[in-house]
Amino acid sequence: MARPSGEELQRLLRLRKKLKSRKPEFLRTLWWKFPKFKNDPKWRKPKGIDNKMRLRLKGYPPIVEVGYRGPAAVRGLHPTGLEPVLVHNEKELEGLDPSKHIVVIASTVGLKKRLKILEKAHQLGLRVANE
Repeated sequence: MARPSGEELQRLLRLRKKLKSRKPEFLRTLWWKFPKFKNDPKWRKPKGIDNKMRLRLKGYPPIVEVGYRGPAAVRGLHPTGLEPVLVHNEKELEGLDPSKHIVVIASTVGLKKRLKILEKAHQLGLRVANE
């Protein structure tokens, strides 16, 4: 799908932000009952035959549904409207467009190489999300 630009892009980003603010935090069934679930807040689809969440009973948390998704045109974009690109070394910066891409330096990159990547990104006029 072609990415919108300009005013339409900003409108969709605002809409995504608004929808995201209304979206509940999806937690697994009975997360409030067991300490082991409180420390591990991951979504797990309820599958039990009598599961109240699966049956969508009143008073139970909502379950993940397709209706909570954001607009397809801006899905996966950084809040600035740029496409995030994961970078592990300086060479991966070549060919990136500052008007389309924002750099995300991988967590496995050490300090020395990170500083070189930052320097090269600034020379090329690229923005870095996790500077």
